[in-house]
Amino acid sequence: QVQLVESGGGLVQAGGSLRLSCAASGIIFSINTMGWYRQAPGKERELVAAIASDGNTNYADSVKGRFTISRDNAKNTVYLQMNSLKAEDTAVYYCNARWRYFVYWGQGTQVTVSS
Repeated sequence: QVQLVESGGGLVQAGGSLRLSCAASGIIFSINTMGWYRQAPGKERELVAAIASDGNTNYADSVKGRFTISRDNAKNTVYLQMNSLKAEDTAVYYCNARWRYFVYWGQGTQVTVSS
């Protein structure tokens, strides 16, 4: 059974930082592309950042320079370090694992940034 369990969300003031974690089980973590997506109320889910099995990363333009994605294959965990948070970063953040046509999602963690 595949499980992606996010943690680290919460309420933070604008300009603050949070670090999200996603612990994976039931998959061969090291071969998966891991990603963070977010969905704000009334908006579609969007890619925030992704990290491939070879460590290559890509980011949404809106978070470049503020967010950093990383992975620890020994711990089957992917992280999202979020700095200089803005009110528009408020959303539910979802962890995603992808390998070929296999795609898995976590339950999501709420991030609320107060202005």
